[in-house]
Amino acid sequence: MPVNLSGKRIIITGAATGIGRSTTVRVSASGAKVAAFDVNDADGAATISDVNESGGDARYWHVDVRDETAVAGAVAAAETWLGGVDVLIHIAGVLQGAALELDEFPEDIWDTVIDINLRGSFTICKYVTSVMKKQNKGVIILTASGAGVHGGSSSFAYGSSKGGVHGLSLVMESHLEKYNIRVNDVLPGAVRTPLKVTNVQDMHDAGGKQGDLGDKIDSLVSPDDVSKVYAFLASDEAGMVKGSVRTR
Repeated sequence: MPVNLSGKRIIITGAATGIGRSTTVRVSASGAKVAAFDVNDADGAATISDVNESGGDARYWHVDVRDETAVAGAVAAAETWLGGVDVLIHIAGVLQGAALELDEFPEDIWDTVIDINLRGSFTICKYVTSVMKKQNKGVIILTASGAGVHGGSSSFAYGSSKGGVHGLSLVMESHLEKYNIRVNDVLPGAVRTPLKVTNVQDMHDAGGKQGDLGDKIDSLVSPDDVSKVYAFLASDEAGMVKGSVRTR
């Protein structure tokens, strides 16, 4: 049964493609008003067009989560447009440096992945938390991964960044509970997103192209299925859920 998100005011990062797009479409169809953040303007516009043509209410902002000034401005603008912020669903992230050896790992790739995945999570949460504290309520859903939390990763930077996001969610949960802000993190598995498909191709090449690349891609989970988890966590029905939720 679809969740009821009528009246919910939601910010979604990484909304242009993959899990972010699917989640934007799903929560909008469930009644939420959505402020969509991304740096992919073309796909972001397409997502918003699809939502609004289907009777939803969504608006797009170009936001690089590494840019604190841009994040602060976009959150303030979204708060005004939405009339408040009930839920943050933070999905924006990158995976770079797959199959590179530790002693050959470039610092610029390390810095980029950590900045977007970990520092970006901190920055968006910093400004959304300020809004939610005024309201004395809210839900924050971060996106970690099994990589760096329950196991390894194809990329040292990615696994480290996602382990950091998971740690951030744990610290936020204990600190924000007194403001009636619930914090969860989702640990998606192998999901068919542009990020993961590129990673599968990189690992296929690094492994000597053994096996069928098409079969590897076809085995990935649909982002539409994973978006159901985010939509549920955004709803009041998830009020008793604490901590992390793993998906396939």
